[in-house]
This record gives sequence, C-alpha cells and structure tokens, in this order.
Amino acid sequence: MKVLITPRGFASYGLDQVEKMRKAGLEVHYNDTGLAYTPEEFSELAKDADAIIVGVDKIDKTVIDQCPKLKAVCKFGVGTDNIDVKYAKSKNIYVGRTIGSNSNAVAEHVMSLIYCESKNLWTTIRDVKNHGWEKPTGFEVSEKVLGIIGFGAIGKYLAKQAVGVGMTVQVNDVFDIPTEVLDEYQVEKVELEDLLESSDYISLHLPLINDTKNMISTKEFKKMKNSACLLNAARGGIVDEQALYQALKNKEIRSACFDVFSTEPPAEDEPLLALDNFLLTSHTAARTIESEKRTCEYSSRIIMEQLHVI
Repeated sequence: MKVLITPRGFASYGLDQVEKMRKAGLEVHYNDTGLAYTPEEFSELAKDADAIIVGVDKIDKTVIDQCPKLKAVCKFGVGTDNIDVKYAKSKNIYVGRTIGSNSNAVAEHVMSLIYCESKNLWTTIRDVKNHGWEKPTGFEVSEKVLGIIGFGAIGKYLAKQAVGVGMTVQVNDVFDIPTEVLDEYQVEKVELEDLLESSDYISLHLPLINDTKNMISTKEFKKMKNSACLLNAARGGIVDEQALYQALKNKEIRSACFDVFSTEPPAEDEPLLALDNFLLTSHTAARTIESEKRTCEYSSRIIMEQLHVI
C-alpha cells in the first residue's frame, strides 16, 4: 500500500516515521524537494495512493475521484479547509487531524506577538537598524484582559501562559465548557459581545467555515476598545481584511497581529502591509522543531492505524 506525504517537514523531522511505516510494509513517497508540489504534481502522485498525509495541498472532489484506492487522509495539522471532508466521507475515506501536536507552539507564537506589539519591538528594531534611536513607550501585559474566541487545545495552552504572566482571561466558544475546565484554567466564559467590548487583546482560535468567514468585521471592530489588539493565528478569512484596514487606519483599534492571511502570501500592494500597527508573520506559528516532530509522529500513527498495519 502506498502512502503519499506532501508536507516538506517530513524530510527534516519525520524520517524515523517514514522508516517505521516502511518496516510495516508500506510504500512511502515523501516530499524531499524542498518545494511545495504543484497541483499537477500532487494529482499525479496521489492517483495511486492508499493514504495521504497532506499539508496545504487541496484534496477536493476532483482529486478524490482520481484516487480510487484512497482509504485515509490525515491533515498535517488541524485545519481541514483544504479538504472536502464531506465528500471524502461519502466515499468512505477517513479524514484525520493531528490534534494537539502543535497547540503549544501556536500558543507561544501568539504570546510572542502580544509581547512584540506591547513593547513596540518590531518598529524599534527596524528603526535602530536604520540608525534611529527613538524610545517609544509600550504597555505591560500584566493585569490586561485577554479574550480568547475558541477554547480548544490552543486556546487552553494560551490561557495557561497568559494567566501565568498575570493576565485576566475570558473565553467564548460555541460549545459548552464545563465549570471544572474553566476553574482548571482560571478563565471566565462570557458572551462574544462582552468579550469584544472588554478585552485588551483578542485572540482567534477557530476553524474557517461558513459560520466563521468574516465573522470579525466592521460591526465587531466598533465594539472593541480603541486600545485593543486583535490576534489571528487561526485561519485567514475569519477577519474581514478590508474592514480591518479601515479600523486600523481610523484608529478604531490599536493594532492587529496575524500569522495567517486570506491569500498567502499577500499581494505586494496589500494596503495592510503598509501599516505599522499591522504585524504579519508567514504562517509559522505551528512551526517548531518539537511540534514538527510531534506532527510527523501523530500523522504517521493515524495513517498506520487506518491501514491496519499496527
């Protein structure tokens, strides 16, 4: 049985897992090119695969129909917006995710962005390298309010870190959160409107689905504090980027720090990139050596279980 692995991280951090799968009798093809596959390359490699560990490559109806042997797909991460999950399941194809493998890495990245923004690190470092020596006044994050929208694994890691540095944390989720979980993480569950109105920092941890597309837009920005900072390390498209530009330009909110964007990479003339109060990293929040190794391990185990070789 053939396993196709498209994420480039396997070549650096998952060769032990490749060897484990091969010892179990699987034929493994992993991406060692250092480049993402083109859609044409991916389609050609996938057509005879029994299982696929997939990163950002699109597995839609067309691809699925071209893969008659496909039994299982595992996302190298948690977001399945590049996979037609419903159609896959209709074809009895299992779709798995490596839940929890990179949760701490993403939470640490968000905390890093909070510190970077509050201490003016990006602009100060940039200006010093350009021979400036300005001394802008920043903010302490202790005793500030962090609002977390989506209290899954990443939200929980983030809450633990934020509470540890003296922040007050409030959360909102469409799912019920047991009282014992709220107590364990020292957080309060509030309505979304209350969270938007009272938080100094607002961090998004949601999937991109129809209900969450552009869920943060003009109306939501008007509810936020003028001093609020919006963070998005979830998915591009959850925030209406045109509305965000207007909110930042008009100082309706203080700043925004993102690791994701609706189009990656963004266009060179993207207006948000010209704003000093908008920080964007290149979708690297989940990328640590530790998380890459865990994700390789989790995804390999899921595929081997589905192919019944362990």
